[in-house]
Amino acid sequence: MDIIDDLQWRGAINQQTDAEGLKKELNEKKIGLYAGIDPTGDSMHVGHLIPFMILKRFQLAGYKPVIVIGGATGSIGDPSGKKAERKLQSMEQVKHNEERLTNQMKSLFGEDGKFQIVNNYDWTSKLSLLDFLRIYGKRFNVNTMLNKEIVSSRLETGISYTEFTYQILQAMDFEYLYKNNGVELQIGGADQWGNITGGIELIHKTQGADAKAFGLTIPLMLKADGTKFGKTEGGAVWLDPEKTTPYEFYQFWINTDDRDVIKYLKYFTFLNKEEIEELEEQVKNEPWKRAAQRRLAEEVTEFVHGKDAVVEAQNITEALFSGNVQDLTTDEVETGFKNMPSVEVSSDKKNIVEWLADDTAIEPSRRQAREDVSNGAIRINGEKVDDVDFEIDPSTSFDGKFVVVRRGKKKYFLARIK
Repeated sequence: MDIIDDLQWRGAINQQTDAEGLKKELNEKKIGLYAGIDPTGDSMHVGHLIPFMILKRFQLAGYKPVIVIGGATGSIGDPSGKKAERKLQSMEQVKHNEERLTNQMKSLFGEDGKFQIVNNYDWTSKLSLLDFLRIYGKRFNVNTMLNKEIVSSRLETGISYTEFTYQILQAMDFEYLYKNNGVELQIGGADQWGNITGGIELIHKTQGADAKAFGLTIPLMLKADGTKFGKTEGGAVWLDPEKTTPYEFYQFWINTDDRDVIKYLKYFTFLNKEEIEELEEQVKNEPWKRAAQRRLAEEVTEFVHGKDAVVEAQNITEALFSGNVQDLTTDEVETGFKNMPSVEVSSDKKNIVEWLADDTAIEPSRRQAREDVSNGAIRINGEKVDDVDFEIDPSTSFDGKFVVVRRGKKKYFLARIK
């Protein structure tokens, strides 16, 4: 199975500008190809991963990926998918975001020189306004630009000339990379079709009608319930471990719906057809084991955060499920209980009933606290406490930073020591 056949099996192709020509070109030589991202934020989220997973597959197959960090395009804003104008960022913020995204790309694609990272600011910023209008503006028909979906969808609410010119800048990127980096293929989301075809049209006008330039877009990713992929109640799932911890990242994937898990395995892992089909059988026959979800979570978390992050996430998951939180490190407690109910307490020793009711309000009253302790419903740092005279010493657990309380079978609380 060649790379295009593999992508089609994975359901990862939405449109191609010249499917037959691209397949032929890919089989004849290891061409260059690119995908881009604008530095509108300082981290990618899981939705951004989709085109870059495709780029990574091409890299593993021996092709030459180029990643464009859009320092120029990101400074004006892509109108695609937006109902109103983006607020322009300061160039200092754009620069900061560029650096953070570049580091994330290096982590995903490696340091072995088998890919390139470029910034379109490097060539766009050298172009004067007059040169832009004479060299590029003259080659774009306004009527054609207005009919592009990314523009036409904004005409009712209005679009500035700044965002209107975005498609020209992206077309310039494709032409520049075609001439200077051997790039013949651009990959993007379904909403980028108009920008991609604009780039191919520009290449044909400047490099000749027989120039080999291709476009490939990826389907819009929706969950089985029709909602947008990558969003949770807490917001986006980020690749930056400071925004979304590796444990939270792992949990996002392991909680995947049975109806979505095979699709995600095809999109977000490098498992082969046989491995994924075997997991698909397990979903059908033994869904309660959630083998496919565990494998998905392991593969994607390792790809983004490394093997150690997988081990830590699994340790936290197992400890919370079993109740053996005493086996966790202080850092793992910090990570695993990030979004659980928490309260600040002093390091003073205290009777457990008073501590649960008065200091932490984990229990609504001393009477309820005595009852739950006596019934064995309270665990402190993983250990059952059924003595109402038990004295809590917060300084003895997790480097004196935390006390972990479990009430009943599933309800956890974290007491942070002041």
